[in-house]
Amino acid sequence: MLDKICQLARQAGHSMMNFYNSHESINVTYKSNNTPVTHIDRLINNIIKKGLLLITPDIPIISEEDNYDFKICKHWKNYWLIDPLDGTKEFLKKNGEFTVNISLINNGIPILGVIYVPALDVLYSAYKHHAWKENQLGLKQKIKVIKSNIPLFLTSRSHIDKELSHYLSTIKNYRIKKLGSSLKFCLIAEGKAQIYPRFGNTYIWDTAAGHAILVAAGGKIITLTNQKTLNYSLSDRNSLINPGFFASAL
Repeated sequence: MLDKICQLARQAGHSMMNFYNSHESINVTYKSNNTPVTHIDRLINNIIKKGLLLITPDIPIISEEDNYDFKICKHWKNYWLIDPLDGTKEFLKKNGEFTVNISLINNGIPILGVIYVPALDVLYSAYKHHAWKENQLGLKQKIKVIKSNIPLFLTSRSHIDKELSHYLSTIKNYRIKKLGSSLKFCLIAEGKAQIYPRFGNTYIWDTAAGHAILVAAGGKIITLTNQKTLNYSLSDRNSLINPGFFASAL
């Protein structure tokens, strides 16, 4: 099934790049939280949902681009969680830092994760305790986290976080890099970075695929409040918003 999901992510990403490389105007509107959404987000959403329904017709789907009755979702033990175009701001800026995110949640745990980076034609995937990176030449290799005495911190390119600035002021030796979308999880998973602290809001579709890949590569994601692993069990939540967290190789 992982291979089928990887193929689906590539299909969605290739469709995305047709718009990215064209000179057509993009219809942009804004959600209630002031984040942009385009007709491309919705198109990719439809491609992925149709593909998932063909692969697993009995597993429900939660997507960033749809609305849900949370009272019904709370009873789902297994579900697909997707962000069709993670990094819409980066897509519009044409900096290449956007991804297709697909994950499978089982009893609160992301057991399968796929992140495709269309602009780089690079695909990250994970199932249970194994994580891989496949480059544009088709070379697929296992990946794992790498610790560093001078860790590279990854921060959001599009979000300003005052708490993050305060936290970094308490750290002596570190490097820092701003990056868009779920690429932050992938860089830690393949050993190119070590820590992604997030104090502001994220949604479960922002993190689940990256969570699966990072943990399979030997990393972890713990909440800031109780130092427990970030959990995706809907019965334990009041909303689809994540608490603050640390994603790390440590």
